[in-house]
Amino acid sequence: MDVDKDIEVDVKLFLANSLQTLIFQDGNLSSGSLDALIQHIVPTSDYYPDRTYIFAFLLSSRLFIRPHNLLAEVCQVCIFQQNLAQDRIDKGSLGKFGPHIVNLLSEWTELFPYDFRDERMKTHLKDITQRILNIYPELRKEVSTVMHNLLARLSKYEEMLSKLNSEALQSAQAQLVPTTDIIEVCPSPLVLAQQLTHIELERLSMIGPEEFVQAFCKEELTSETTFRDIKKTSNLESYVQWFNRLSYLVATEITSHLKKKNRVKMIEYFIDVAKECINIGNFNSLMAIIAGMNLSPVTRLKKTWAKVHKDKFDILEHQMNPWNNFGCYRSCLKAAMWRSQGAVEDREKIVVPFFSLFVKDLYFLNEGCSNKIDGGHINFEKFWQLAKQISEFIAWQQVECPFKKENKTLHYVLTSPVFSETTLSLASFECEPPENSFDKERHKTLKSEAGL
Repeated sequence: MDVDKDIEVDVKLFLANSLQTLIFQDGNLSSGSLDALIQHIVPTSDYYPDRTYIFAFLLSSRLFIRPHNLLAEVCQVCIFQQNLAQDRIDKGSLGKFGPHIVNLLSEWTELFPYDFRDERMKTHLKDITQRILNIYPELRKEVSTVMHNLLARLSKYEEMLSKLNSEALQSAQAQLVPTTDIIEVCPSPLVLAQQLTHIELERLSMIGPEEFVQAFCKEELTSETTFRDIKKTSNLESYVQWFNRLSYLVATEITSHLKKKNRVKMIEYFIDVAKECINIGNFNSLMAIIAGMNLSPVTRLKKTWAKVHKDKFDILEHQMNPWNNFGCYRSCLKAAMWRSQGAVEDREKIVVPFFSLFVKDLYFLNEGCSNKIDGGHINFEKFWQLAKQISEFIAWQQVECPFKKENKTLHYVLTSPVFSETTLSLASFECEPPENSFDKERHKTLKSEAGL
């Protein structure tokens, strides 16, 4: 990492330009040039950036600069600013710079470990820590802890990925027609709601905060920025796929029964599961269950629904109604957040948001505010808002699920066969034959397409 004369000149210009290009309003950073914002995150002997700034900047800077290039620039500024390229370094003049830079790297690897799945990031990390250890050998333990914790986080992620891939493979290999149902496997709606919460929290914990911002980057790729550079994970997509699987599992369980009384029993069972999900604070499973019962192959079963005690279902639908921008749901979510903040028991800390709406809110925040303001400065007020919302999400991620695992139930939910849209429709017509001309024609078309 030797700094040649050209780089030295660039860094001098960089530092000179950054001195007067941060704008504060009422004591809060509101905008700045990219160079100035990078300079603001670099620690010195007597300065260390605020933790909230570190998170907000590392989160949103990837809209303008790739993480490996950012870390390279941070390293260059450190080398130039502290004269680390000299053969003889006066350690006394560096003060607390060594502990400060190690602490910054520790926070980066803790907050955004997936950045370091990129080999270029690992290389920069090794280079700067080795340079620091040459000057501060007494920091070897702290550096080792940073490396150990990073490796542990990345290893855990790879293990969870392997587990999910195994579950997906088992699901794909499962026989098409279920031989049992969820009520036989798990008679208690409360226990199923608890097991769904296990799945939700596990998948929630895998999502890196940067993935939300990287989703916004997709539309801003240039010839110099490849998809590989900005996205190393697909946990957002996997979480949405889980929501869809649960919805289709609900519909599959209902339409698998040819006897009306069994379908009624299954619908009322899932209504009770959804109610328990609300009590737990698991709104994502709740929404997936309601979505499954609102799929057309289920809603068309008029004779079945006529026998269902719908009062509880109507209450659930009202609470999750999209009217007034999901106003009722947002009130429920706020109540769950208040409960979580004052909770003593782990079970009261659980908040699993309706994920698609959470992502939609972030999307509209991103779309509604410009990344840059007049003069080309980066609009940091927007990034404070993004960081605030995603910080809440991180708090929800860190809750440990307190419920006992029921492996048989988990295995069933994750791997049992789920009908496709066409198979669901055909199963629905087997449950209740088509009555009007439109349904009769659709049934005929579906059977023809399926070769029946």
